[in-house]
Amino acid sequence: MTINFAQTIAAELDVRADQVARSIELFDADNTIPFVARYRKEVTDGLDEAQLRTILERLTYLRNLEARKETVLASIEEQGKLTDELRARLAAAATLQEVEDLYLPYKPKRRTRATIARERGLEPLAEQILAQATTSGNVEQLAAAFLNDDVPSAAEALAGARDIIAERVAEDATVRAAVRDRTRREAFLVTSVGDKSKDPRGIFTDYYDYREQLSKVPPHRLLAINRGEREGVLKVKLDSPDDDLVARMQNMVIKNPRSVFTGHLREAVADGYKRLLAPSIETGLRGELTENSDDHAIDTFAANLRQLLLQPPVKGKTVAGVDPGFRTGCKVAVVDATGKFLGGVTIYPHEPQKRWKEAKAELLKLLANGVDILAIGNGTASRETESLAAEVIAEAGKTLQGRSPAYIIVSEAGASVYSASELARAEFPDLDVSMRGAVSIARRLQDPLAELVKIDPKSIGVGLYQHDVNQKQLAGALDGVVESAVNHVGVDVNTASAPLLSYIAGISRRVADAVVKQREENGPFRRRAELKKVKGLGAKTYEQAIGFLKIPGGDDPLDNTFIHPESYPVVERLFAYLNVRGDEKSLPGQVDKLRQGNLAELAARLEVGQPTLADILESLAKPGRDPRDELPPPLLRQDVLSMSDLKEGMVLTGTVRNVVDFGAFVDIGVKQDGLVHISQMANRFIKSPFEVVSVGDIVKVKVLSVDANRGRIGLTMKEVD
Repeated sequence: MTINFAQTIAAELDVRADQVARSIELFDADNTIPFVARYRKEVTDGLDEAQLRTILERLTYLRNLEARKETVLASIEEQGKLTDELRARLAAAATLQEVEDLYLPYKPKRRTRATIARERGLEPLAEQILAQATTSGNVEQLAAAFLNDDVPSAAEALAGARDIIAERVAEDATVRAAVRDRTRREAFLVTSVGDKSKDPRGIFTDYYDYREQLSKVPPHRLLAINRGEREGVLKVKLDSPDDDLVARMQNMVIKNPRSVFTGHLREAVADGYKRLLAPSIETGLRGELTENSDDHAIDTFAANLRQLLLQPPVKGKTVAGVDPGFRTGCKVAVVDATGKFLGGVTIYPHEPQKRWKEAKAELLKLLANGVDILAIGNGTASRETESLAAEVIAEAGKTLQGRSPAYIIVSEAGASVYSASELARAEFPDLDVSMRGAVSIARRLQDPLAELVKIDPKSIGVGLYQHDVNQKQLAGALDGVVESAVNHVGVDVNTASAPLLSYIAGISRRVADAVVKQREENGPFRRRAELKKVKGLGAKTYEQAIGFLKIPGGDDPLDNTFIHPESYPVVERLFAYLNVRGDEKSLPGQVDKLRQGNLAELAARLEVGQPTLADILESLAKPGRDPRDELPPPLLRQDVLSMSDLKEGMVLTGTVRNVVDFGAFVDIGVKQDGLVHISQMANRFIKSPFEVVSVGDIVKVKVLSVDANRGRIGLTMKEVD
């Protein structure tokens, strides 16, 4: 069966079946995706992480499909109704939907009108009508043969027979597939206002009278409509070609129009469509469309989250994190370049206290004492606090010799979740919730990945309708993104928090806690091999995780690279070939020259696969490399704008905060993020904003429009000098 799965998946991914088969073998041996993607390239012939994730997802689906087929076959066989034809159709079914359609007539169900008719002995009459062989005689007289105490009249007998036929036709897999396909292609989604009072802000106004072909409704629109319906604001229905569908069903069922029962057959088919099939198809198609929209929204969230997690760290800077507020003041937490909390203060520059001068004095003191950057959370009072920061920095610049302090607005999404968590309480038991939040804001500028992993990914605000989609599916996808990002960067095993360690391939939270406990009790790890002594970290976990766990300044420089210990003998052979010890300053340059040469010949000499050799050489050429360092740094500011400063045609530099189907939201340094609509992103047609921008990108934009009353700013990236 694995071979069949491999062939199916390979055809879908346009890769070779043997690549997929070997990947499946690795997964079945409990290897993780990050480990396989980085350290088993020879086995998979270079399949990347995205391909491997798709293989695993499709493998899980296909195995569930086979398991469901076995359950359905057993159920039908137990009923004594399994035929060779049905067995073959189930075996050929490629989707769970096809299996469920075939199973529907045999599936145990509640008592229906058809069930009652069968109990009253009317199934033979239904069979006679369906056979369509009777072309003469009186219908009522023919039906009279089926009268009994429960069926006192021919009319009731015929009605019961029609109920049986209606259900049978509505449950026929071929009929259902045909109706579903045409409805999917031709139906319209129609919405109208339900209870306008439940929409005081007019969020769903666009959908009070809306109609669009079902197949063309974009995901973000469908999710908005679903929310409006769920909140009672909207009424939603499908407008399908009912008459045509009924006629098609009748043509599929009626083989002999000369039968005396043809009229009853037509009536039964029409009833089966209206009462049973149409509602079922509508529910199914809306569920299918919602599922597809969920997938799209989750993919969008995942892409944004990955970019946010991989934002370059701001290294070597002392940062003051500011959690802004009005009545309760602004909490300011200072952390040193390693993220260590040095102290905090609360200032009250805004309403109702309005102690602006005192707040400035406190911040000026912090800057004078070594703070390099003010990191301001983007929540309530953020822009008012930004004005304060700009004033402070302007004044400090006149007195600080050789230093240029700056400020930056940092997304504080999830900071309140972290600050109230057990993790934050354990780390800062003596700080209040807001001050913990300020620490988090500062740290997420210094190292976004290390700080954001402490927060439930769903609470990081870079999605669209994330609260409306399948929450289990969302959580699984986002956890996969975090795992991918953490392993892409790697971690310092001597400084990483337990939450960060728990995303390393193969490491559970329990093992992560054990790693932290061991280094606290015994001091920092000096060699990777010492991790084998950690309680619960067995041989398999060590194999999966160790390449992503780095030890800067340890006993072996290789332990601070992505080179897996299983490849250390290869490195020894390489050093012998180069006649070096491995600690020469010239080594990266020598290795870089090798990378430009004949790798196939060198790989054969060193008895190693070429992909692994390429990775080894890259690690040696860039020791201690952080992949994020190659990205542009975050945009630091020293002045501030307000919406009243904005003029059409003004060119500004901003940071992309969120990317959605219809465009990107860009922070240009005013209270409201501006929107670059997808049509304003490039001088060419693009299908997705992701073709042009990602979260965290620094972009130049031109102001198209400013609507101060509605807080809307229109921007363009086209023809920006």
